[in-house]
Amino acid sequence: MVAQNVPADAPGPAHVPETGAFLVDTSRNRVGEFRGVAGPYWSLRPIGGGAEWEAEPKRVRPADPIERLHAETARANARSRGDRL
Repeated sequence: MVAQNVPADAPGPAHVPETGAFLVDTSRNRVGEFRGVAGPYWSLRPIGGGAEWEAEPKRVRPADPIERLHAETARANARSRGDRL
């Protein structure tokens, strides 16, 4: 096995969140629910339902409390309208 020179400050593999965690895709400024890993990408789903999208893990961060509250409210509103989640 040949050792590779990897810089000490090189980012390691991103921690994979739990399914259902609320995350922000900073490249789209959009909150989504973590659905799983798809190759090198993470699959996120809109909180109120809809088509999943793929995001680069390095461009995703946990939702802060206000973003989480907004997302949970959007989900509750969608449920009350009878939207399919």
